[in-house]
Amino acid sequence: MTWWRDGVLYQVYPRSFQDSNGDGVGDLNGVTSRLDHLAWLGVDGIWLSPTFPSPNADWGYDVADYFGVHPELGTAEDLDRLVAEAGSRGIRVLLDLVPNHTSDEHPWFRDSRSSREAPHRDWYVWRDPAPDGGPPNNWRSAFGGPAWTLDERTGQLFLHQFAAGQPDLNWWHEDVRQAFDEILRHWFGRGVAGVRIDTAHLIVKDRLLRDNPPADETDHPYIRRRGWKPIHTANQPEVHDVLKRWRSVCGEFDPEPVLVGETYVLDVRQLAPYYGAGDELHLAFNFPFVHAPFRAETLAGIVAETEAVLPGHGWPVWTASNHDVSRFPTRWCAGSEALIRCALMLLLTLRGTPFLYQGDEIGMPDGEIGPDDVLDPAGVRDVARTPMQWSGEAGGGFTAAGVRPWLPFGDYFACNVATQREDRDSVLWLARDLIELRRRFVSAPYASLEAPAGCWAFSRGPGIAVALNLGEADVVLDLRGEVLLGTDHVRAGRPFDGRLAPAEGVVLARSQD
Repeated sequence: MTWWRDGVLYQVYPRSFQDSNGDGVGDLNGVTSRLDHLAWLGVDGIWLSPTFPSPNADWGYDVADYFGVHPELGTAEDLDRLVAEAGSRGIRVLLDLVPNHTSDEHPWFRDSRSSREAPHRDWYVWRDPAPDGGPPNNWRSAFGGPAWTLDERTGQLFLHQFAAGQPDLNWWHEDVRQAFDEILRHWFGRGVAGVRIDTAHLIVKDRLLRDNPPADETDHPYIRRRGWKPIHTANQPEVHDVLKRWRSVCGEFDPEPVLVGETYVLDVRQLAPYYGAGDELHLAFNFPFVHAPFRAETLAGIVAETEAVLPGHGWPVWTASNHDVSRFPTRWCAGSEALIRCALMLLLTLRGTPFLYQGDEIGMPDGEIGPDDVLDPAGVRDVARTPMQWSGEAGGGFTAAGVRPWLPFGDYFACNVATQREDRDSVLWLARDLIELRRRFVSAPYASLEAPAGCWAFSRGPGIAVALNLGEADVVLDLRGEVLLGTDHVRAGRPFDGRLAPAEGVVLARSQD
């Protein structure tokens, strides 16, 4: 086994994790100052959302320099110190690689748009307008409107699947591929333990730029809302050539860095190919799980299908929150602490690698963002990016009292780390206990068990069982054993009589009679 299979990973959104210099923006030294919390929690690795220099048209996901650190976040030396300090606590650090596009302020694009003969012209996707003067095809930006913008200087349009300040790279060009080989080697050589690959499924587009067909009633609701099937803009066969190439780069280092893919596919069967023959991604995020309703039957079905379709070398990944979606305490649990505890028990007992998003461990809900506070170009993601709630003191423990944070605070009086750390029965302590308990059965196989409607029960090997009642009525299960941990902390060490109240869960040392 390897650390990323055995371990629990934790996503840090640096701008919102800890402000170390009183400017209202979280930074790398702030992350370093909070490593003891992560070590106490039991985290084995952290993934940092983008740390590269950026004009912040999309808050770091528009990279202007892949070899630097954004000045608001610190310096390259600060990042080196974070990696070293994390390593001394047994915590690895992953960076966020954004290969689909750069910032329009990146030197590559500045050169590319300077003339049609520029050395970097073909590093991006340029096309003449259609005969009617419009875009060359019907592709749409994820942020709305056509995925093409006209550059008046050269009379051609450039492709951008996100904001116009994020021009797409041309991954059919060998020089682009070589450039990213060197980016990976640079950071792996500095001790970074791997990368999370932003929009890993999007980087290669149809070479002929054919139109995408319209969505229909058979498509996932997410696709229907967008109005078209991403047939020619996602999941192209050639993306696997790129991933194999990166896996080969990883093989140059010992220990081998880990590749984690943001594989935003909505059918589990499309997920399995991203593992290749053990020569592509090490881990691929499961978005059907993220976007499913918090119902036992639905989630159990997704887990069962994932277990069935992943290749033998494939290792599942489970996450419930991130910087792009509403936090699970709000989206899944509507603020119910009992359901939040169930969600954490589920996330930390399934077979696979769990990723926590900062604040998940305290059940931190979405923040409230007023119309004048919106910074997200998509207009909806700021609620998941509000500052981490460390204490109930002024500034929330995130920044100095009286300093205005870059995004508004949530209710840090009601939900914070310090208060929960003092309460042995808190959500935070449950998360810590689950992480510790998980180590007893991390490699054990998963198998579903018979359970009443609204309830989900499964085994982790012959000796461990998990039962979660996500329904609205009391249930009785044909399951016995000693309670190792309950969502309420009260039942631990007691025999399990098979009864579960609504929004209650247990992990059992299963009786074998």
